[in-house]
Amino acid sequence: MTSQPPSSPLPPEQPAEAVPTCYRHPDRETWVRCQRCDRPICPDCMRDAAVGFQCPECVAEGNKGIRQAKSAFGGSVVGTPYVTWTLLAINVLVFGAEFLIGDRVTRELAMWPAGVALGEYHRLVTAAVVHSSVFHILFNSWALYVVGPYLERAFGHVRYLALYVLSALGGATLGLWFDPLDQPTVGASGAIFGLFGAIFVVSRRLNMDVRGIAMLIGLNLLITFVVPGISWTGHIGGLVTGAALAAALAYAPKGNRTLWQVAALVGALAILLALVFVRSGAILASLA
Repeated sequence: MTSQPPSSPLPPEQPAEAVPTCYRHPDRETWVRCQRCDRPICPDCMRDAAVGFQCPECVAEGNKGIRQAKSAFGGSVVGTPYVTWTLLAINVLVFGAEFLIGDRVTRELAMWPAGVALGEYHRLVTAAVVHSSVFHILFNSWALYVVGPYLERAFGHVRYLALYVLSALGGATLGLWFDPLDQPTVGASGAIFGLFGAIFVVSRRLNMDVRGIAMLIGLNLLITFVVPGISWTGHIGGLVTGAALAAALAYAPKGNRTLWQVAALVGALAILLALVFVRSGAILASLA
């Protein structure tokens, strides 16, 4: 009588391999791992690397040691000159409002020394977006289109906008001191002359040929004093302010450059506002 040999026992059941999940999204399965930290990452967390993928935290950690690119004089690198395009759009829109509504826009926004003295300080800046004729806005817009993008890329968005606004304020401040009290003035010419002065300074700082811009400034100054009805105060005030600020920005020491530039801009604003308040008080005293 034969008997069957005892059957061998079955091997123990092996536990199934655990499916890895994304360390940032535990509910998502993934078989991809970060090349730096080896943690599993889902498609939403994958960042392209030289080889494979990295997680967001490793990418951020790696970027800490990379210096951010700067413009020639310390601002952020500018790809598209958004500030210049915005200023152009504002000028065109306000001129359209002037055309549709009439003199009301001009009366509310024009630089008027007596109005400023009475507390309408917005006129010191809003006058830069109002224009008296089609030729007036065309010339200022053309100059802004030609010069603005270059300076915006040289200084960065914020510094460039500060330069533009303070140049306009500088021209209006000189007008507050020397224009007749009842004479309103309009136009972005003060800011534009500020940009002219700035591009002259920047070109000198970069050892570029400045004869062309010098001729442009000289020709426009000649027109300022020869053609009647043009505010020489706005042009001269803007030119001096823009050139001075550009020098402060372009020649600021590289060590703590941003601190020096901010101090220069804030200091210029403080000086201009002090001049405005002193002159406003004198005008009010004369009208009393």
